[in-house]
Amino acid sequence: MSTQLAENRVAEVEARSAGLRKELGLTDLVLMQIMYVVGASWVGVAAKLGTSHTVFWLLAIAFYYLPQAAVVIFLSRLMPLEGGLYQWTTIALGRFAGFMVAWNLWAYAIVIAAGFGVTIATNAAYVFSGSSATLSSIWWYTPLVSTLVLLGVTMISVLGLRIGRWVQDVGGAGHVLTFAALLIVPLVALAHGRPVAYHPLKVSAPTFTPYSLNILGKMGLGALSGFEYVAIMAGETRSASRNITRSVLVAAPIIALMFILGTDSVIALVPQDRIDLVSPIPQALSVGFAGTGAVQLIAPALILLLLLRHMGVVTMVFNGNTRLPLVAGWDNLLPSWFTRLHPRFRTPVNSILFVSAITIAFSLAGQIGVGVQEAFQLLENAAGILYALTYLGLFAIPLFGARNLQRKPPLWLKIASASGFMMSLLYSTLSVFPIIEVASWLIFALKIITVILVANVIGVAIYFGGRGRRR
Repeated sequence: MSTQLAENRVAEVEARSAGLRKELGLTDLVLMQIMYVVGASWVGVAAKLGTSHTVFWLLAIAFYYLPQAAVVIFLSRLMPLEGGLYQWTTIALGRFAGFMVAWNLWAYAIVIAAGFGVTIATNAAYVFSGSSATLSSIWWYTPLVSTLVLLGVTMISVLGLRIGRWVQDVGGAGHVLTFAALLIVPLVALAHGRPVAYHPLKVSAPTFTPYSLNILGKMGLGALSGFEYVAIMAGETRSASRNITRSVLVAAPIIALMFILGTDSVIALVPQDRIDLVSPIPQALSVGFAGTGAVQLIAPALILLLLLRHMGVVTMVFNGNTRLPLVAGWDNLLPSWFTRLHPRFRTPVNSILFVSAITIAFSLAGQIGVGVQEAFQLLENAAGILYALTYLGLFAIPLFGARNLQRKPPLWLKIASASGFMMSLLYSTLSVFPIIEVASWLIFALKIITVILVANVIGVAIYFGGRGRRR
């Protein structure tokens, strides 16, 4: 695609986006960035590295986080278009590459949203039935509640970002408050005379092993990725070029400090061999506030904040994922049925209903029998690699698609992109192999590879199956 064709495409997408309501501002974007990027479990994963975690965080920031932020800022300034990464890749690398990047991102988001439906139902069981969470053991509870949650998110998405942004903002604020509690809890423990070894930002020499490199890759792409996601809704953002750029600049240092200082808190309060990799923050807060008289209030307050964050994330992921079929429909890669906007709310109603049905189906599939549970867990693990493939596309744009951009990326950005590309490749390669004990690492790896290949073969078939519409 030549520079002139790229300019024409930008104008075309902007014209199509004119029918969308611009609801998102800078504050919304900053809270969305923090809520989406900062996963609660990563401070536990990093804490497994001990005091050398700071070095690994800094390496992940230098070789992946900052390059990602720089590329997203450059491209969002140049092409603030609805569809974000899909549009950038299509313009720079061609229609097929754009579709496949969007396909992998869409498949990843389907699995994530389906998983959040189950997570919200599980957390809600603690609110309704106490610490025993007896509700979750009833066969109909989790399928029913997770489906109702996803139907509620569907309704919010149909109503548009005028409503959805408030759900996302509240979720982002709740997530910030949760981490604020994590950062101060070691000081509370010290004030009550607890023998806590709290040494924030302490650095020790790292040991580089296959295990630690695997963790480094996960700390990079797993923990520090996500800046590009809000750009999917650029056509629904006020002053998109300026505000998306500013949201990255504001959120980036806050996110880095949340991860590094949050890991320090976990290390200070929880022995390394007892760290709960699933829920390290509730674990650290429970230990830190024990004996203070506030511990009885912590659990319900924390569960509420987690529920708010989960609702905000699933709403954001769902909203972004429904925009990908919309923009693919604009390009005749999918039937025009996906491009229909609600006459009142100006949202892609057919795309929303389609994504809702697929997400609910995946959510329910993960709850039917042990065999399907294992298959769904395998698919969830593979979702990380699907996301990594989209980042290979992102970093490939300055490296291989510069000639098609309206402004050429500077040399330093190409070097940063090469670093991010290699980190994404490292993550994709090492994530095929397990870091936990399994019956056979070879079978585990083959299953992961098969899921990735099957998913992408389906995407290729859909792309070439739509050639008639494109003609």
